[in-house]
Amino acid sequence: MKFIIVLATVLAAAVAIPADTYNPKYDNFNAVELSENTRLLKSYGKCFLGEGPCTAEGADFKKIIPEALKTKCGKCTPKQKELVRIVIQAFQTKLPDVWKQLMEREDPKGEYTQSFNDFLSGKV
Repeated sequence: MKFIIVLATVLAAAVAIPADTYNPKYDNFNAVELSENTRLLKSYGKCFLGEGPCTAEGADFKKIIPEALKTKCGKCTPKQKELVRIVIQAFQTKLPDVWKQLMEREDPKGEYTQSFNDFLSGKV
């Protein structure tokens, strides 16, 4: 009986430990399609800014934006880092006003901007 209690406790602790990376559920998200479709990109931008509805994916992405910005995508898998770079570079080039608003919202003091730009350029 003690063994079962110990096993259940260890299992519960293992489940409670935060993951080292974000859920790989969206590793196959088509970031290129999003980056090439300005209308869709605008829709995601509105979602991220809280100005419009979110798709299921958009809502999930919106939740991790603050942490990813602060940690230079520290919990991202290599694939997720690639996808993030594609989408953000699309915002920067096609919708710079949306990118600026998003950065002002998530990093109003500019504390993480340089390190995140280093991440985007591949320096980190």
